[in-house]
Amino acid sequence: MQPTDLTVSAVIERDGQYLMVEEITSGAVVLNQPGGHLETGESPEEAVIREVLEETGCDVACGELVGIYLWIHPQSRQQFLRIVYVASLLNEDESRPLDDGIIAKRWLSRADIEYRRQSLRTPIVQRCILDFEAGRRQSDVLFSDMLPLQHNVHAVIASADLV
Repeated sequence: MQPTDLTVSAVIERDGQYLMVEEITSGAVVLNQPGGHLETGESPEEAVIREVLEETGCDVACGELVGIYLWIHPQSRQQFLRIVYVASLLNEDESRPLDDGIIAKRWLSRADIEYRRQSLRTPIVQRCILDFEAGRRQSDVLFSDMLPLQHNVHAVIASADLV
């Protein structure tokens, strides 16, 4: 069995639109929330702030935890575990180069995202937006006993919602 892919991402809403990235993965163009992998010694919140900046050129403040989501790819059986936070936009730098693989950042309405459902990187993308809009928030106190998360993936999976 392949190791679980542990990532963080942010739901960033402004005037009814969500900050998304168009990116290339496995040769396909997909739509995703900005996010990525944790680096050594980094908290999930620090990773969210860094990844959003690298992928979109936007400075954000990391807020509450929306949820922890587990999705298992139906063909490969690869597990994807994503920790999703609310983030608030502080600043946009249109001149900042974006990470490799990122085609563009996009501000999209939920209707636009639903229309492009077939090009979402995973079903987690739409699910966490719906949870955000429903006001779902979780305590992230559990992480204090699990750092570094990369060494405690099974404990994080135990608190995840299967998507």
